[in-house]
Amino acid sequence: MSLHSTAAQMATLAAEGEKGGNHPSLSPYLTGGGALFVLLLLLWITTRFNRDR
Repeated sequence: MSLHSTAAQMATLAAEGEKGGNHPSLSPYLTGGGALFVLLLLLWITTRFNRDR
């Protein structure tokens, strides 16, 4: 794969992104809520393991 073909593919993807090419099943609220849940879970696990002080 050459640099030119890679750049052409990236330009094509960028042009599609401007049209709102997101998949309709991807809800930003669901994605953000899931990420928040995972981060809070990791924070809780970290604080449970840090009780040795």
